[in-house]
Amino acid sequence: MKPLLIFFKSQPITLTALTGLLMGLAPEPLNWWGLAWVALVPLWFLISSDRPNYLKYSEIALVSFSWGFCYHSVALFWITGVHPMTWMGVPWLASLAIAIAVWLLVSCWGALLVCLWGLGFSWLTRCYVGNRSGANQSIVWAIAGKILIGVTLWCCLETIWSYSPLWWSSLSYTQSPHNLIILQLAKLSGFNTITAAIVLVNGVFAEGLVNCSKLRYRAAAIALGLLAVFHLGGWYLYNLPIAKDNLTPIKVGLIQGNIPNEIKLYSQGWSKAIDGYTTGYQRLASQVDAVLTPETALPFYWDDITNNSTFYRTVKQNQTLAWVGAYGREGNSYTNSLFTLTADGQTYSRYDKALLVPLGEYIPLEPILGKIIDRLSPLEAHLQAGQPQQLFDTPFGQAIVGICYESAYSRHFRWQTKSGGQFMLTASNNAHYSNTMPAQHHAQDTIRAIESDRWMARATNTGYSAIVDPHGNTIWRSQINRYQIHADTIYQRTTLTPYVKWGDWLTSVLLLTCFGVLVILKE
Repeated sequence: MKPLLIFFKSQPITLTALTGLLMGLAPEPLNWWGLAWVALVPLWFLISSDRPNYLKYSEIALVSFSWGFCYHSVALFWITGVHPMTWMGVPWLASLAIAIAVWLLVSCWGALLVCLWGLGFSWLTRCYVGNRSGANQSIVWAIAGKILIGVTLWCCLETIWSYSPLWWSSLSYTQSPHNLIILQLAKLSGFNTITAAIVLVNGVFAEGLVNCSKLRYRAAAIALGLLAVFHLGGWYLYNLPIAKDNLTPIKVGLIQGNIPNEIKLYSQGWSKAIDGYTTGYQRLASQVDAVLTPETALPFYWDDITNNSTFYRTVKQNQTLAWVGAYGREGNSYTNSLFTLTADGQTYSRYDKALLVPLGEYIPLEPILGKIIDRLSPLEAHLQAGQPQQLFDTPFGQAIVGICYESAYSRHFRWQTKSGGQFMLTASNNAHYSNTMPAQHHAQDTIRAIESDRWMARATNTGYSAIVDPHGNTIWRSQINRYQIHADTIYQRTTLTPYVKWGDWLTSVLLLTCFGVLVILKE
């Protein structure tokens, strides 16, 4: 054991790379979520300002980047599942190169967050805390200041990253969907509540190692105590009853069409879509109040669908409302939209996907790269994003809507919930990637349901379609890559969690507290 420790101390990049890989195993599909509570410890230990012969800033940048890159590259390896794209006319080798390039780019973007955290944490602690010695009380306060800086900085960076076009792998999603107890804390201040808890526990463990001669066992006990307190708090919230009294139930039918992307936008896929969704609708119509289909379930323009298509005639004949994924026209462009089609064949409402996938649904610098877009897009027009703030009214009340990639963005769902959304509908395709992606997508939606305290119905093309309750319990989940229909009940709710009311107030409180502590420490 001792030779191994000596090796890791002499090879910090190896240590951080390995523990970054361990953090990458915490989210779906392996769900080793317990690793997240210790996997950050080695990185924190290596860059601590109290550690003798601490690293130079260039070394800190390197070890932080290696940890972040390994975490994100493992967690997001499913991105390479876009290969092969030969069905889009992209040559096999070019498709492989594109998939690897996108995967590396996204991994580096996530690693940059960790790199900035490592540099910022080290600089702030060296400037304002330094190597404190003297009375135990002074050391304890210095350690508390360091931990506050580390937690605050990570939460601030995740907040900034969550406003970028590339956002997915917050530390919080390492706990979803299986550690439902800790996920309840998201009701308080969103996903950063969970991120703060994870970084805090890791930081306390790490500081115990840094100050091993004085505080090792005390720090370990405190870290375990914090872990227990967080889970006890989550357990209390989890056990609060989900009241259904005086709430209107909505019987929802889900159709998972299971149409591979290789044929989705061609004649074979069009026929399969019309047949599959029409048949599924007919089988569900007499059992439910409404039928939900996935993202672009019918890969046609909406006005073509309502122009007496087979599906449209079936809805008018069976007289059951349908939420239909299709394309909408927007000038010379098109939108990825969800439409409410009423029993009498009227278009009641429309939601246009607002947060598009970079490099997938749009390419940055489109004026420069327009020819590439034209080659890769199966449609003649270009996809246009919807307005950032849209309300989706239905005959049952206002719904909260997310289409595919939007599931990663808490603020998207929070605004709709605060604006009166009573239940949640998400529609996705997920056929582009490996089976890991649908599992992680379900995990993201689970957090969104908990944050918003809403029932959720999610329909996907190839899986996982699901019904999720406000505590994040998956009432039903489909199988992967299989045509399925399902009928279940969700409920309207009007409750407002602290997160919905006040947003991510925790990060603001941490930032103000940290600023005050830094002023005191500087004096």
